[in-house]
Amino acid sequence: MDNNFSLTDKVIVLTGGTGIIGKSFIKGITQAGGTVCILGRNEQVANERVAEVVKNGGKALALIADVLDENALEQARDKVLATYGRIDGLVNAAGGNIPEAILQKGEDIFALSMDGMRKAMELNLWGTLIPTQVFGKAMVEGGRGSIVNISSMSSKRAITRVLGYSMGKAAIDCYTQWFAVELANRFGDQVRMNAIAPGFFLTEQNRALLTNTDGSYTERGHLVINQTPFKRFGHTDELIGALQWLLSDASAFVTGTVINVDGGFFVNSGV
Repeated sequence: MDNNFSLTDKVIVLTGGTGIIGKSFIKGITQAGGTVCILGRNEQVANERVAEVVKNGGKALALIADVLDENALEQARDKVLATYGRIDGLVNAAGGNIPEAILQKGEDIFALSMDGMRKAMELNLWGTLIPTQVFGKAMVEGGRGSIVNISSMSSKRAITRVLGYSMGKAAIDCYTQWFAVELANRFGDQVRMNAIAPGFFLTEQNRALLTNTDGSYTERGHLVINQTPFKRFGHTDELIGALQWLLSDASAFVTGTVINVDGGFFVNSGV
């Protein structure tokens, strides 16, 4: 029986490849047989992760670039094409919150940092749009591919204190649907676009908001756990199954969809 979930012989570009979620995505892509091109700003981490993949018998390439720098992304694209001759997938995992865009407890909501909001929007929205413009075109020219964006629960529910991040991720949902339709109208089923919406996973960006130094939950952490029917935070490796499916031919008739991986957070009314 053919394994439609396999990524064997597929070349996947992963932005945010030097982050915590990126590490799990590298694992998922290589476990399924894919070649992973690890794109990030931290050259040391990117090279270390490439070395680890190669040591374990996989194929990987380091791409040092900022997702907001179109010229650097074009150079990265050319490096991938020169090395492997094609691009079969793009995972837009770069993003996250920034301190200036977080509303501190008790802070005046009419004194929001517009600069912080703008930076959060740029990172999460333009940090997805620009790589798609650069790598997506190469995928169309190559004949086939799958693009996976990263959404968030904050795009679907009003989650306090993180307005800039929430607006950026809400825009990702809109973009995923809109661009999927436009891709299909022009190229049929050649190139698809979908998204994964993670629930709450502990990362370096949110750890201080959700846990104390002794590992216990903060007040906000308890609120998240109470709203999550599984009563725990997710582990980033639990995103791998959805990613492999969306990148693989097993999801060949799926486009414009946002897949929740959230332990039931989104559907829970709290009653």
